[in-house]
Amino acid sequence: MTTQSLAEALTLTEDGGGLVARLDAGFSNAPQAMDPTKGAPFGGLMAALAAGAARQGLGVETPLQTLSIQYLAAARFGEAVRFTPTLTRGGRNVAYAHVSGGQGDRAAVQALATFGRDVDGPVLTPLVARPPALETLPATPMDPRFGPWFTRHIEHRFVDGPKLFGENAGRSSELGCWMRCVDGAPLDELRLLFLLDGLYPTYFTAFPAPPAISTSVDLRADLLAEPTPATSPEGWAYFHFWSRDVGGGWAVEDGAAWAPDGRPLAVVRQRRKILPARG
Repeated sequence: MTTQSLAEALTLTEDGGGLVARLDAGFSNAPQAMDPTKGAPFGGLMAALAAGAARQGLGVETPLQTLSIQYLAAARFGEAVRFTPTLTRGGRNVAYAHVSGGQGDRAAVQALATFGRDVDGPVLTPLVARPPALETLPATPMDPRFGPWFTRHIEHRFVDGPKLFGENAGRSSELGCWMRCVDGAPLDELRLLFLLDGLYPTYFTAFPAPPAISTSVDLRADLLAEPTPATSPEGWAYFHFWSRDVGGGWAVEDGAAWAPDGRPLAVVRQRRKILPARG
């Protein structure tokens, strides 16, 4: 297995037929106790690549407001994935784009991106918060028997611990965690998208082991502020995730992210398909 950095993983190269990214098994969603090629590329990476392809391929300069992505099929490692962006409608204040990503005739993802400039208007920010002090929390690496390969690219600092496998039983199924990418680079648009999918399903905290494994079906991220190098120069953001509904083989989970100064950065909703338990 290669040791691709996050910056390398987010790099898109023009090849005349779209934008190409190389998928490294180090970004697999398989547990570290398994062969990483048995898993699929991490959904947060695919979301970041789709957004990057829209911006780079279409030359969009205004902030990303919303990315909605559907995970159609698992992309394969060792084979480049090609992203093809299309400008659905462009305007001075708002632009809409569609991005398809796949390998050959095999579609992997499709995404819709909305870009738009900020203008003067009414302000209401009920999500402003006071995140818990980062300095008092220890780094909490994922247990390699359980933690996916991609988590090696993320530093986690949980507020009250990981709460895995039933510690939230009978209580609200939620998690609070500081996260940043291990390269320590300033938080930007693509790293924020990467981190918005940077934790295990929150419902893992409600049920005993073994975990009910699921696969991401779709994810929508609404960015509430444009990340700049000054927003989080060391890359940190505070995240809180909630399980909203689990049943019928599906799970719906919400999350929110804040800058270190408490400014809201994004909200995210993800739908997961829970896989049948092996007998």
